[in-house]
Amino acid sequence: MESETGTAPEVVHSEQEWRERLSPEEYRVLRQAGTERPFTGEYVDTKTVGVYACRACGAELFRSETKFESHCGWPSFFTPLAGEAVIERTDDSLGMTRTEVLCARCHGHLGHVFAGEGYDTPTDLRYCINSVSLTLVPEEG
Repeated sequence: MESETGTAPEVVHSEQEWRERLSPEEYRVLRQAGTERPFTGEYVDTKTVGVYACRACGAELFRSETKFESHCGWPSFFTPLAGEAVIERTDDSLGMTRTEVLCARCHGHLGHVFAGEGYDTPTDLRYCINSVSLTLVPEEG
């Protein structure tokens, strides 16, 4: 079954199965495109080295090396792990046009990406991602 992104997710569950697999807050954000309150997420200030994976399906999405201090209230990254790790689509909700970021594997809502804000990063992009959409897998060392 193809979604509104134009591609079918690799990981598919019924809404009931998602509700059973995810906490109510995870379900609200990942499956209903909700947003956690700013400065409340567990990864806002995290400096741990590792990989950030999708909390819904485990797909690797971002590396800690691309995380930066944006002071926006959510974890920010300047690039995903690989171009095919995420899907971007237009989001016209809330009376504005933004670019929504989804996990390419399960189509879970991660957050939004913003361009041209002037951050001193290699891409001038800010992937503003909900902590509740992610699981940090620390690097073993």
